[in-house]
Amino acid sequence: MGRKVRVEEDATIDMTPMLDIVFIMLIFFIVTTVFVKEAGIEVNKPNGSLAVMPKNANIFIAITEDGKVWIDKRPVETDLVRSNLERLMAEQPSDVIIIQADKKAEHGLVVEVMDQIKAAGIDRISIATAGS
Repeated sequence: MGRKVRVEEDATIDMTPMLDIVFIMLIFFIVTTVFVKEAGIEVNKPNGSLAVMPKNANIFIAITEDGKVWIDKRPVETDLVRSNLERLMAEQPSDVIIIQADKKAEHGLVVEVMDQIKAAGIDRISIATAGS
């Protein structure tokens, strides 16, 4: 008449909360990652014995031996350096811009690029050397 039925519960671990935490951490790390804007070309930098790489530099400008200026992996005209930097600074602000000038690049071109950087409102400019 009164039969008691015993129901056994499966002992399982619910993985959903752990997966939620992993995905939230992944999103956090993707959002907080600093992306470096490389110049996009390798140049022969001059030697420097006291070279120090700034920690928060993420925008690089390369000047080649033949007078070409590279920003964000593409060649840029000298008079367009300012507008390109303003765009890059809007995407990701940086305290310092690093110029990677070839040791045989014209001094005048390097000064023109530095003027364009100053016109974009950036006061800290570093020149990369082979030691940095």
